[in-house]
Amino acid sequence: MNPQLFVAFLLVSASLACTPGVDWAYSISAGLRQRSFVPAVAGLCSGYVVHTLLMAAGLAALLAGVPGLLGWLTIAGAAYLLWLGVGTIRSWRGASFSAEAGVVPSRTQLRTFLTGMGTSGINPKGLLFFVALVPQFVTPDAALPVPVQSGVLGLTFVALAGLVYTVVALASRRLLASRPGAARVVTLTSGIIMVGLGTVLLSEQLVPLLGQGHP
Repeated sequence: MNPQLFVAFLLVSASLACTPGVDWAYSISAGLRQRSFVPAVAGLCSGYVVHTLLMAAGLAALLAGVPGLLGWLTIAGAAYLLWLGVGTIRSWRGASFSAEAGVVPSRTQLRTFLTGMGTSGINPKGLLFFVALVPQFVTPDAALPVPVQSGVLGLTFVALAGLVYTVVALASRRLLASRPGAARVVTLTSGIIMVGLGTVLLSEQLVPLLGQGHP
């Protein structure tokens, strides 16, 4: 693997991971509302691990090449973000942000993990990242096979994203746990971001379809 390309990939991945978005919103929400934000961060990372496995196996490119599939994945992802955002907005008023809250039951932790995995795993933007961006940093004539290089790059992004999301969740807890009013505002904002992104993604897919029906 080309060292210079790998360093460039690190910089690009760190920039993307540090860009606020739905993953940040979910990390902040988990940091404020859960006793442990680890299941949420682990879930987000697991979703990208799935993308990495698909990419290394060559399935991601095949899926992206199926006509209309990416559009339907986008619609499913948008609907999921809307559901998640509405749920966050509905719960923000009565949410408890005390750092001394009781231990979250394991069933809730599993649900938090699966929700995080769905948040990143069904995100079509993640699929595009692994299909369109990662291959640009793979060297075909390197000693390591292309699937191995792809896997290393994908897991590198997962590690960087996990570190960033952990810092975001930890910072939200330490800075806002003692300020219930500010914490509720941040939680409400997180929900609005999810709904907004879901609405934009959904409109990008539905508007062209509706336009085709009205020549």
